[in-house]
Amino acid sequence: MARAERLRVSAGTRPGPAEGTRGWGAEGPGGSGEFRRDGGSGRAGGPHPSPRRSVSQNKLVERCERLQLQSAAIARHVDEVLPAKDQGVLSAASAARELVIQRLLLVGKACENEEQRLLERVHAEEERAHQSILTQQVHWTEALHKLDALRTYLVDMITKLDDQGLLQAEQEIFERTEVAEGILEPQESLKLNFNQTCVQSPLLHRLWACAVLCCLTGSQEVHIDEKTLSPHLSLSEDKRTLTFSPKKAKVDSDCPERFDHWPNALATAPFHSGVCAWKVSVEQSCAYKLGVCYSSVPRKGSANEGRLGFNTASWVFSRYDKEFRFLHAGQPQPVELIKAPAEIGVLLDFAGGELLFYDPDSCAILFSHRQAFLEPVYPVFAVAHQSISLVL
Repeated sequence: MARAERLRVSAGTRPGPAEGTRGWGAEGPGGSGEFRRDGGSGRAGGPHPSPRRSVSQNKLVERCERLQLQSAAIARHVDEVLPAKDQGVLSAASAARELVIQRLLLVGKACENEEQRLLERVHAEEERAHQSILTQQVHWTEALHKLDALRTYLVDMITKLDDQGLLQAEQEIFERTEVAEGILEPQESLKLNFNQTCVQSPLLHRLWACAVLCCLTGSQEVHIDEKTLSPHLSLSEDKRTLTFSPKKAKVDSDCPERFDHWPNALATAPFHSGVCAWKVSVEQSCAYKLGVCYSSVPRKGSANEGRLGFNTASWVFSRYDKEFRFLHAGQPQPVELIKAPAEIGVLLDFAGGELLFYDPDSCAILFSHRQAFLEPVYPVFAVAHQSISLVL
């Protein structure tokens, strides 16, 4: 009876017994509101319910109570929890917007300050070079006048004096020509050139690199040229994966495009303008090189000059076991990395003379090199352990 009473009280303004309790019993004539488990009319002398019927009624009551508890929990979730969550989302979104705005304002301020600083340095360098040129102009103009005057003097001496007069004027002629001998010929001077290092800025460099990497929609389309493959390399059917083999394959070593000894390969087409990037999966290999080279890179023979990065025609990022380096003209520069990247991106700004290697996952710059490229450059690859693959 207590359970039925709880059910009735918790129902609140739910439908009354005539609608909501049909089949469970009815209110007694005294209006007590208690459910009768006998299912009868309420008279004391009604038929006694069977045990099976009583158990069924108890189960229904228990089920009803669970439904009411479930309804109460859902109502609380709808009335209290969800509004609180919504308010929390609004607050978090507002804080996130403020954080974005504040950080971008800070970045913008840093960019403005760096812009002002670098423009001032450019102006100062321009003025310095211009002043050096003016000084040189004055100096060499005076020297030119002295030489012209001396030449006129000597012509006059030759045309107006006889041999006796020339002998008498020998000392004077010697003194005046000695002055001319002290005037040297102009030499090339770096002071007369604009020094590009005045615009070098670690902040600007990183911001530029990050902006370029964010704006690039994907890798530049790069294809490996089968004609250049070393006999130690094989190319997959999809033309993306280079696999190393210590045993040389039987190929036409006389092909002028082919690397006949070192495990190198070139792309089919060079880059000669703009900004371009491509990515290479290197997680399978612990001995590889990636970068760019001129078409004049040595391709024949086992001499060191045929190794990528050991000549003046190639620039590569290299890994051998746990050692990472940048190589050019046989001058290695160590690269300190915390962990070996699974992929390496190569970013080339041809006009800006910038070659940059980065981790595509984090956009972290692994190494950057400034170089004025004098001719088109080809993406170049080398692998001496397992395989590397171009990533589209």
